Amino acid sequence: MMTWLMLAAGLVLLVFGADYLVKGAARLAGAFGIPSLVIGLTVVAFGTSAPELAVSVKAAWTGQAELAIANVVGSNIFNVLFILGLAALIMPLVISKQLIRQDVPLMIVASIVVAWMAQDGQLERAEAAVLFVGLISYTVFLFVQGKKQGVTDSGDEEVEAMLKESHPMWQNILLVVGGLALLVLGARWLVGSAVELATAWGVSEAVIGLTIVAAGTSLPEVMTSVIATIKGERDIAVGNVVGSNIFNILCVLGLSGLISPTPLAASAQLATLDIPVMLAVAVLCLPLFFVGATLTRFEGLLFLIGYVGYTWLLIALALQHNYLAQLQQALLYGFVPFVAVYVLITLLLDLKKRVAQPQDLA
Repeated sequence: MMTWLMLAAGLVLLVFGADYLVKGAARLAGAFGIPSLVIGLTVVAFGTSAPELAVSVKAAWTGQAELAIANVVGSNIFNVLFILGLAALIMPLVISKQLIRQDVPLMIVASIVVAWMAQDGQLERAEAAVLFVGLISYTVFLFVQGKKQGVTDSGDEEVEAMLKESHPMWQNILLVVGGLALLVLGARWLVGSAVELATAWGVSEAVIGLTIVAAGTSLPEVMTSVIATIKGERDIAVGNVVGSNIFNILCVLGLSGLISPTPLAASAQLATLDIPVMLAVAVLCLPLFFVGATLTRFEGLLFLIGYVGYTWLLIALALQHNYLAQLQQALLYGFVPFVAVYVLITLLLDLKKRVAQPQDLA
């Protein structure tokens, strides 16, 4: 019971810590004359992934190298399948052209790079450095792109609202320091309780990281995307998830690998199942987003079913349930082919519509 209380308390501290850190850092940046565009692209955009960063860095620093990767992989799968699935069920999601042409392909490329790096069962410091350099390059690119397009704000009303509020400098500094302290303490409690749960249940730390820890550290993304969907800001809901996934790979894995005393570990299951699933769901986004530039309620339902099936498979693998073989066959020869056929049909119908459109206009 105490372990579960520590886990819950750690998650609460991570959520509040991320919120305080974002508010304090955004106001400090605004006070020093940094444009709201830069604040939106960095502080606010990355703030929702602060829990993943805190947990993975803590895990890497204290020797739980496998938990560091599992947290990122599990969070990325959760973000796409659960958060986008839930948001699309609430209301079909609108996908911007920039997401289809730029951000989703980048998410796919980043996932491919990690899958390739993890083939040998570990993420070396040099490989982590490559990811972190990628983050810096991506952030600079976004800033330059925004300037060229003449963007004057971040596109998020919350940023403008935070910058308009007048607060003394000491309060903003206190928010940053307090937010960091909560993140550090929350990460310590969460990682410690996750290791205890893994030991008690006789499963690997990676399984806990892929499920409980990953879902918990993604709570800021859940709240941001669901609230944005309810408010009608459906493109922000998708952009938040895609941006978070890119940040998780480039920054969280990159920084964790840089500070870890040993290479980050990727077990055989991570390398052959979980990371390929992360890549597969990233790739799945591209055709579904492309067709009609929307994610429908039915597609959201497919995402949720996929997440339930994946989580169920993880639990069955960890506990070696007697129905494991049947579950694997149902997913591999039932659900996966169904999704593939659905995607193919939607692409063919969309192509037919595009070919017929000029004739209709004529």
